[in-house]
Amino acid sequence: MIWMSWRQFRTQALVGVVALAPLAAYLLFTGLDIRQAYDRYQSRCEVADRCLDAMSQFQDDYRTRLLFLALLLAIIPAVLGVFWGAPLIARELESGTQRLVWNQSVTRRRWLAVKLLFVGFASMAVAALASLLLTWAASPYDKVSGERFAALAFGARNLTPIAYAALAFVLGTVIGLLMRKTVPAMALTILAFTLLQFLMPNMVRPHLMEPVTVTKAMTADALRELRGVGTDATVKGLSIPNAWVTGTSKLLTASGQPVDARTIDTCLTKPPQTAGGGAGDTAGCLGDLNLHVKVDYQPNSRYWSFQWIESAFYLALAGLLAGFGLWRIQRHVS
Repeated sequence: MIWMSWRQFRTQALVGVVALAPLAAYLLFTGLDIRQAYDRYQSRCEVADRCLDAMSQFQDDYRTRLLFLALLLAIIPAVLGVFWGAPLIARELESGTQRLVWNQSVTRRRWLAVKLLFVGFASMAVAALASLLLTWAASPYDKVSGERFAALAFGARNLTPIAYAALAFVLGTVIGLLMRKTVPAMALTILAFTLLQFLMPNMVRPHLMEPVTVTKAMTADALRELRGVGTDATVKGLSIPNAWVTGTSKLLTASGQPVDARTIDTCLTKPPQTAGGGAGDTAGCLGDLNLHVKVDYQPNSRYWSFQWIESAFYLALAGLLAGFGLWRIQRHVS
């Protein structure tokens, strides 16, 4: 059974190796390039007042490239689910070739289980190799940036891509089993997996662990570090060092009540004139009001806990889908 699975899968495996080889070579090149640049910029830190600018320039040089690579790695599990998972059973059912196997000594469940394990582990191995190389290549950048929880970076490093690949493959296989048509199953697989990958970082991940909540005074200097303040007293771009901010309240007065909209509007549109002028007037106007915000955040020290929890969630969901597929093929597929 394993030999037959390999013979059926070898073409897809060869295509996967051919596609992965240039990506692996580029990641190796990028990793060496980043390390050379890190050493070069790090040498500037011998002069204390130049270190911050040097590390900022280092991040600017590689931010776009690493975001592109993280996006590419995020696509790999979806591609595996679409091209390895969805056709795995749908193609057999569509052409009727499953009847030959099921009339032999191999049971339906064993037939499906072997295919799930054989191709599933291959999918996880592909994602693991890509994740390992990107994690290694980006490690100097990640050390400097401290953005371990950034949505794309979190899903493209260490353990989670392996779990994503497992779920995408099983999801595609089960959808193919249910739909019995290869092309519609491929389309639905990519739609379902993309939706899940959008919901996880935005709606589920922030709540995997209870956040730390602190009160942060909104002084004039703190307000100047924000990306902006809305007329409804919302703040944009508040950050905490070495942490992932998951929630920020509106600007609150000393009594804990939201700031009146008219007060915000006055500071935004008609701030008192100062020597500094410009945007500094708005920050100074709001800073004089003794405001604060409540901030929910996840410290970077919890990074590995989140990696394990999210990976376990995806693997458990893949296991449930695989169990459903084994039940379905025995009872409802003729």
